[in-house]
Amino acid sequence: MDRTRADHMGMLATVINCLALQDVFEHIGVESRVMTAVDMDRFAEPYLRNRAITHLEKGAVVIFGCGIGSPFFSTDTAAVLRAAEINAEIALLAKNVDGVYTADPKKDPNAKKIPQIEYIDILRKGLAALDFTATSFSMENHIPILLFGLDDPENIYKAVLGEKIGTIVGGAKK
Repeated sequence: MDRTRADHMGMLATVINCLALQDVFEHIGVESRVMTAVDMDRFAEPYLRNRAITHLEKGAVVIFGCGIGSPFFSTDTAAVLRAAEINAEIALLAKNVDGVYTADPKKDPNAKKIPQIEYIDILRKGLAALDFTATSFSMENHIPILLFGLDDPENIYKAVLGEKIGTIVGGAKK
């Protein structure tokens, strides 16, 4: 499949996930907003940095969809970009793996989960749990990342509460 078309399809898929997450938040009484990098005004607000910050200041959860709106950039990169733009303390990335490992745990039964790792070590060791562009951008902007698994439906809740799950990439924001 053409890479650009595939990336556009992926952006659309993120909106479906955002709307599902928003529905969960609203069912538990948490105000939330979905903002997208691609215009989808029937479903979500367009991403505008100042509007996102205003929603956050009013106590709403803001859920970002469509990545950065351009093909060839991962949602990992979009997440840390948005974190930088809104001055977030940390970027939370829910993935198909529950953290960073010494090797691909699906291919190497001896792979060990790493509870905390510096950005540069991900780059040096070529660990693929996190996109290299996202890793270097996070390093440059001092944005820690909590990478955790989607396998447990409670993990988003645990991550928001600060429980020790997944892998912390980088240190405290400077």
